[in-house]
Formats: sequence, C-alpha cells, structure tokens
Amino acid sequence: MLVLQRAVKMVWNLPEVTRVACLFMLSMLLWLALWSFGAAGVVALGIGDGGRWWLLVVLSVSLFWTGAVLCNVVHVVVSGMVFLVLIHGGREATSMPPKPVMSSLQSAVTTSFGSICYGSLFTAAIRTLRWEIRGLRSKIGSNECLLCCVDFLFHLVEFLVRWFNKYAYVQIAVYGKSFNHSAKDAWELFQSTGVEALIAYDCSGAVLFMGTLLGGLISGTCAAIWTRIKHPERVAMVGSTAMLMGMILVGLAMVVVESAVTSIYICYAEDPSLINRWDAAFFAQLSEKLHQRLQHRSARAREVLSHRIDDQIQEAVLA
Repeated sequence: MLVLQRAVKMVWNLPEVTRVACLFMLSMLLWLALWSFGAAGVVALGIGDGGRWWLLVVLSVSLFWTGAVLCNVVHVVVSGMVFLVLIHGGREATSMPPKPVMSSLQSAVTTSFGSICYGSLFTAAIRTLRWEIRGLRSKIGSNECLLCCVDFLFHLVEFLVRWFNKYAYVQIAVYGKSFNHSAKDAWELFQSTGVEALIAYDCSGAVLFMGTLLGGLISGTCAAIWTRIKHPERVAMVGSTAMLMGMILVGLAMVVVESAVTSIYICYAEDPSLINRWDAAFFAQLSEKLHQRLQHRSARAREVLSHRIDDQIQEAVLA
C-alpha cells in the first residue's frame, strides 16, 4: 500500500496524464458503442446457433483485446511521463524536456504499438493465473501430491511471467525495446536486486482490480434498475452489458495509477538514488520494507531447508 499511496499522489500532480486517460476513455466508449451495434446485429442474424456463437466469440475477443491495447497504450504513456519525473527529480525541474506526454503518446502509437498489441494478448491472463495459483498454494497445507502439482504449475507460470509481465511496458516506454526483451529484462532486474520480494507482496493490483469491479457493479446495478422500470424483460442482458462496459472504462482509468506503481518499482530497482532524490522519506520507508521482506524470505528458506534435512535424517534412520 505504501507504493500505491505515493503513486496516487504523484498522478494527482500530473494532470496531463489524466487528460490522456480521459481521451482514451472516450475512444473506448465510442468503440463500445460500435461493438454493441455489431453484437446486436449478430444476435439478430438468421443463422444457426453454432455460427452465431462463433461470431460472438470473435466479437468478444476483439472487445477485450481492444480494451487491453488501449489500457496498455495509456500504461506506456504514463510510464514514460512518470519515469521522466523520477529521473529529473520532479515535474517542475528545468531539465524536463518540452511536451513529455505528447512525446510518450507519439512513441506509444507508432514505434511501440506493435509490442503493445502483442503483449496485450497475454499479460492480463497470465497475471490472473499467477494470483490464483499463489492463493491455492497457500491453502494446500501438507498434501504432498497436490503440493507437487501446484509447484509445477507455479514454476510454469513463473517462467511465463518472465516473458509476459506488466513491467515490460515501462521498459518499452523508456527504452523502446521489444515486448519479450522488455519483460525478460525487467524480471531479471527485479530478481538480481531483490525488489521481486517487494513485488511478490504488492497488493496494489488487487486493490485497483477491486475498484474496477466496484465500478462495474455500480454501473450494472444502475442500468439494471433503469431497465427494470422501462423494459423488465431485458434486465439481465442490459445489466450484464453495462457492468462489463463499466469495468472496462473504470479499468482504463485505474491504469494511470498502476502505471505509476510499476514505474516506481522499475526506477527503484534500476537506480534507488533517483527515488531518494525525489522523496527521501518514501525511499527510507521502501528500503526498510525491502529489508524486512528479504529477512522474512531468508528465514522461510532456512526453515524449509531444516525441515528437509530432518526428513532425510529420519528416512535414513528408518532405513
């Protein structure tokens, strides 16, 4: 929560990135309106259920992929801006380049657009899968068979995270690398500096997701109430569609804060002195938190190792 709180304060002092997010929210709203007409046309088509189902699947993929691409374009724009603020020590620094947001936007929709589209296919699904496996792993207990299976899945997802993660967009924004190269470099940077111990316990993504879900629930509930008064037979369809659209639009707004969080982590891993120059108190708190996490991880590793040694000794005695 420490990084999330500081990221919110940073974004609040950067109104230009909020304007960019609003522009993309308007674009997403127009796309949702166009998509709704297309989906309604598919439903009204006089074709078999099988063909209609496949057309709706294609439309659904186009909806989510377009939403992910727009979110990640905003991600790259905001990351570029935040990284510049951290490098130059503040928004008002004289060394800041002119029109930094426009430069980031131009790069995002031209040279980096292919990497953004490619990464948008995978990052959200892999991140969700990683959260689910991490939660399942903590609930298994002492069942060795299940633990072995979940460990295999966990290591598989960790391998995928190395190649598909949201921190790649910061590297794309700053260095203009390809997506896979950016994701690999970002993950190796975190593991080599120990910052991965902070990210493993970071709950900002979950908090922002809950905000997105709440926004979708509010919009879906309001639409369902209005529909029940006007057209009672269409409550479920209109309510679920409004919820989906609300989640997409609120999620697009939440990306601004998430981008600031990821940029802070990348900058702290690459050059902690930049964070110290930007906010010394925040740097001290973050360093202390990292020290605590590394100590906790080291203690857990020693505990697991001692249990394994004890088990091996017992097996040798019994043999």
